[in-house]
Amino acid sequence: MKSDTRRSGRWLRWMYRGGRPNRLARAMNRSWTVVHSSGLVPRLVTLEVPGRRTGRIISFPLVMADHRGERYLVAMLGQHTNWVLNLRANGDRAVLRHGRRTSVRLVEVEPAERAPILRRYLALAPGARPHIPVDRHAPLEDFHKIAAQIPVFRLTAP
Repeated sequence: MKSDTRRSGRWLRWMYRGGRPNRLARAMNRSWTVVHSSGLVPRLVTLEVPGRRTGRIISFPLVMADHRGERYLVAMLGQHTNWVLNLRANGDRAVLRHGRRTSVRLVEVEPAERAPILRRYLALAPGARPHIPVDRHAPLEDFHKIAAQIPVFRLTAP
């Protein structure tokens, strides 16, 4: 069982080598966008944000984490993830799809406050585990050490 998990982790890291999805990952993300947008699976959402160069709307399937009554999106691939760069270029405004389309503003969480949210995110998003260098059962102090590397955004009204 452990080797299956390790093999799965290597596969997922290969699909996002260098922090960007390869051709296979992009194709899979396009198909997952339909599932994430449907609203049928509780924490799966699609974030739509204009591309920073083209202005064309780009959809990103994500897992939404909840913590202390708030909702959060986490950039498992770090600071240079496309959706993070596009969001920042668009003034932190986007559209969230989960059954219906909702305009949102994403407010970046300070690194000092990210640790418990990151731990909750890893509990909910098994596909993110190979990309974040902390075990989901690790103590909060381990999450504090890597918090500055992983952007976390709180969903708010526009």
